[in-house]
This record gives sequence, C-alpha cells and structure tokens, in this order.
Amino acid sequence: MKMLRLSLAACAALVAVVVSGEHPVARSDSADHERQRLDQPVNADPDAPKARRLKYYRNPMGLPDTSPIPKQDNMGMDYIAVYDDEDAHDGTVKISQGKLQKTGVRTEAVDRRVMSTLVRAPGTIQLDERRVSIVSFRFEGFIEQVEDVTTGQHVHKGQPLMRVYSPAIASAAAEYVSVLNAKAGSGITPQALKGTRRRLENLGISDAVIADIERTGDMSLSVPWTAPQDGEILERAAVNGMRAAPGAVLFRIADHQIVWVLADIAERDLALISVGQKASVHPRAYPNLAAAGEVVLIYPHLNAQTRTARVRIELPNPDGLLRPDMYADVEIATGADTPTLTVSESAIIDGGGRQFVLLDRDEGRFEPRAVMLGRRGDGRVEIKEGLAEGDKVVVTANFLIDAESNLKAALQSLDSEEKPQ
Repeated sequence: MKMLRLSLAACAALVAVVVSGEHPVARSDSADHERQRLDQPVNADPDAPKARRLKYYRNPMGLPDTSPIPKQDNMGMDYIAVYDDEDAHDGTVKISQGKLQKTGVRTEAVDRRVMSTLVRAPGTIQLDERRVSIVSFRFEGFIEQVEDVTTGQHVHKGQPLMRVYSPAIASAAAEYVSVLNAKAGSGITPQALKGTRRRLENLGISDAVIADIERTGDMSLSVPWTAPQDGEILERAAVNGMRAAPGAVLFRIADHQIVWVLADIAERDLALISVGQKASVHPRAYPNLAAAGEVVLIYPHLNAQTRTARVRIELPNPDGLLRPDMYADVEIATGADTPTLTVSESAIIDGGGRQFVLLDRDEGRFEPRAVMLGRRGDGRVEIKEGLAEGDKVVVTANFLIDAESNLKAALQSLDSEEKPQ
C-alpha cells in the first residue's frame, strides 16, 4: 500500500509539471538560470564568437524602466533584452552589421569646401537714369529747321539737331560782339567781357558757337543747337517753324552703352545678397547670351505684394543687344571664398526646433549630434557648430536608424545633458 501511495504521489507531481510546463528544477530563479545559460560557451572552438551576456530588459517604449527578468508593460508589450555590448550610456545607437548592410547605410567625412550658392531671380532691363538727357530751351525761341535726325537714330555729342532763332540770343550776342570790338580802343575791363560771355552761356549757347562769334566778330540770325551727349533719340517733338517755350522737351536722348537689370529677389534669399557680387544675366530674347554684371544697389524697400526686394545690376551693352523692358533671368553667385565645414543635405535630420546628424562611431554605433546650419547650395549645407573636420556622418538610410527605438532614448539622454543642473 505504501508503494502504491508513493507511485500515486509521483504521478500527481508529474501531472503538475506537465500542466504548468515547468521543470521542478526551473522553479528556482528564472533570471539566474537565464544568465547561467547565456554565460555558458556555445561552441568550444576558440575562434568561435563569444556568447553575449544579458544585462537587463528595458521598457519597449523608451521609458526609464528596466527589469532583471522578462516582463511586459501595461499594454502587453514585451520588454527588450539589452546585452552587455549594447548597454551604452554615451547617447549612441547600436545597429547590427547585418542590418547596416541590408539598409545600405553610407557615411562620408565632413570636409571644407567653398560654398557658392546661385540665387536665381527674374528681372527686366532698364535704362541707366544717369545716361538720359533732354533737349529744351531756357528762353522762348523759334525752330527754323530741324536736321535729318529721327526717333531711334544714334547721334553723337555736339552733332547739330536744329537751328534756333531767339530775340534773347540775338540781344546777348550783339552785346558780346560790341564789347569785343570796343575792347582794343576803350577801357573795357576783363570783368565786363566775362559778364557778356556768361550771359550767352546762361542761355545755353555752346562753346563752339561762342568761339565762332569771337572769330568772325559777327552774329548770324539763327544758331545751331547740338546734342548734349552720345546716344539714341528716344523722342523727337521738334518740328520746323514751331515756337518752343522755355522747358519744353524737344528731344530725349539715352545712352545704351551701359544698362541696368532690375531683379526681384525673394525675401528668403535677401540675406545672401550683397553689393559687389557678380551676376550673370541671360536675356530671354537671346538664349545663348550670358552678360556679366555686378550688383551695385539693393533697394531699401520690400514689395509687400510679392515679398521681393529689388536689386540693381549694372552691365555693359557695347553691341546694343540689350534693350529696355526686355525680360531676363538673373543668377547671382553668393558665398565667400574661404572654405567652410560642409556636409551633404541628405545627412541632416530636421527635428523642427533643432537639426541633427548621425555621427558614425564605428562598430555599428551612431551618435545623434545637434548641429547649427548655415548656407545651403549645390546639395551641401554649411555646418557652423557641432562637427569637426574629418567626422563621419550618415548620408543615406539615416531615417532607418532614426526609426530605431534606441534613438528615442539617446535623444532623451541628449536633452537631459543639455538641461542646466
């Protein structure tokens, strides 16, 4: 009977083990058993990789909660095992080599380059305001004859435009001739001679006409009126026999040897523009023409409707191909000649308030590093703070590393380190 009772007890114990799924020996401490199992060598081969040592289990949501044994959080998610070679407290993220190869992670070194950004903007060609003049009288006169000059024709400085008669000119010229004739025999002072000459000059009589009066000692009924500068005639209002009032515009002449290009720069690019920068102008009428100019002025006001600022570019126009009101595409080369630290634009992780890069620490470890950015251009970004020359940063597949749960904890650690104690 005793033998039967013992057999029945043994059977009951065996049934309990089957139902619970545990071995009687395993009822000790599961965490110690797990550590002992992981500490035992998997392969006696000395060249085989060593077994990884389990340190603890961490919260799957990145919360500061660890456990020495496997457990679940309040949402039923399993805690993640952390091994001895993964427990880094320096804010780095550990990625296995196999995963790095599958995701195609690529890094490049931070280097110094000359940042040259092209700012593109539309523009129009305009006349140089300083190279436009009008022809008018300071007196009331009559136009006896207009020379053979028409609108659009090029004239040279001193070229006759018309012949003019005016009682004011005739009176001043007669007085000047009288003083010249009386100078040798009477006591005409140099001041008196200069005064009569100045009267003719104040009426706008050219030096050539005055010199002709001095040479001949006589004054014709009408005097020639000449062009004040080289250029093209934009407007001709003078006709034969007309009466011209003082200040009436008879001719308008403009020099096209140098023209302006007025470009509208977007507000976001205005900080990159400065006086003296070189610009390339591409007139839409001549696709193969690229005229070189220079920024000479940034207008002080912003267009509230278009949110653009106007920039003036001067450029030579010796062939006269650039005509006023032409449309043109402008490219302004911005940037300094001194090389600065740069990385590829793809290396930047924009976190809204701050920007980060993933710094390669070798052996599959990556550190999120906050950086201060500068100018952008040609697929590169200037780094003002946060990196040093030669540092390796991730330029491809960095969003996959960013998606790792370890990165969240690393960023939280970075935030805690930057807070004042």
